[in-house]
Amino acid sequence: MVNVREVLGVDPAFRSAGSGLEWRISDEPVGYAEAVAFMEARVAAIAAGEAPECVWLLEHPPLYTAGTSADPRDLVEPDRFPVFKAGRGGQYTYHGPGQRIAYVMLDLKRRKPDIRAFVAALEEWLIKVLWAFHIRGERREDRVGVWVRRPERGLDAEDKIAAIGIRVRKWVSFHGISLNVDPDLEHFSGIVPCGVRDHGVTSLVDLGIPVSMAEVDSVLRAEFEAVFQYAPDDK
Repeated sequence: MVNVREVLGVDPAFRSAGSGLEWRISDEPVGYAEAVAFMEARVAAIAAGEAPECVWLLEHPPLYTAGTSADPRDLVEPDRFPVFKAGRGGQYTYHGPGQRIAYVMLDLKRRKPDIRAFVAALEEWLIKVLWAFHIRGERREDRVGVWVRRPERGLDAEDKIAAIGIRVRKWVSFHGISLNVDPDLEHFSGIVPCGVRDHGVTSLVDLGIPVSMAEVDSVLRAEFEAVFQYAPDDK
């Protein structure tokens, strides 16, 4: 059986359908409720053929979100930051300044209506972005997201550097990915991130890569277009 989590980065079924793609970048933190309201409206418009697909790059103020599989016991400090039920897959995660969020609103019917394959493509996107900064990101079959080995701390030590949580409605995706550029990593201690207790979290800066958000955005866009095969006239 073909392992889609290993081949999706080059799957031609995920190529652009030529419908256009809007890139949005917010320079100031965006409230979570505001972001969800935008995604809800945009997803409906994409499904109706009334708006182009969209990738929105942003940061949130400090907050926790609970995915549909969140265990209340994993919310260690419930009063630390606002907590939002996200409606996406996954468990608890932290969002805040220094973390690049990419909300990805794509019509999967125009490519390949396969959620596992789409998640694998998002993982491949993140792995390519990290490699551009000379970091080897890896996927794990038993947990979604992208991980970095930390051999200086032990043979099996590894940290999570990027999370994935999506929702699909009428085969249009929303929510998306979060990449730790330079967030306050201590804020993750208020939850059990993604329900994983045996490993930590890291960031580009924590790994010794002092990169700006603008540089990350440039690479995110270039590698997105490489993975999802958007031709120049689709931008």
